[in-house]
Amino acid sequence: MQKRIALSFLLLLVISVLLVPQGFRVPVSGATKASYNQQSYWYYPWGKSGTHKGVDIFAEKGTPVTAATKGLVIYKGVFGMGGNVVLILGPKWRLHYYAHLDKTTTRFLSFVNNTSVIGTVGDSGNAKGKAPHLHYSITTLFPYLWRVDGAPQGWKKMFYLNPVGYLNEALTQH
Repeated sequence: MQKRIALSFLLLLVISVLLVPQGFRVPVSGATKASYNQQSYWYYPWGKSGTHKGVDIFAEKGTPVTAATKGLVIYKGVFGMGGNVVLILGPKWRLHYYAHLDKTTTRFLSFVNNTSVIGTVGDSGNAKGKAPHLHYSITTLFPYLWRVDGAPQGWKKMFYLNPVGYLNEALTQH
């Protein structure tokens, strides 16, 4: 009986996370389509990472960064080339990665929504000395095998989603 209840709860949890609408919002306060390059996702060559797996949203250092969608903060700290980063598990089991932050203002394991300020635009990590910006990427925990192609590192496309479309759509809705 306990096993059945546990499986039912797990199934309910999985279904609820997959069905929760994203409620997507552009994460950098005041950003417009001119704040990011429409063609920068999967740009090659791109420094040490080889391929640019997200989008850089440029703004003044210290500009507030909000969560793009609701979710659970599963990491907050310093992480390699990203410098000060926040990682949020959002709807549809997608990970939202915010890098090069000047400051982080959220807490580990806190729930956030698309109005929660999680940090400020900066130039930490391998962006040191470059124009302040937020590197934003979206990955999925469930591989989208049909997205694999012959591009450099194209096999990784099954995990990375192009944030530019989501940003553009959010800007046209507001």
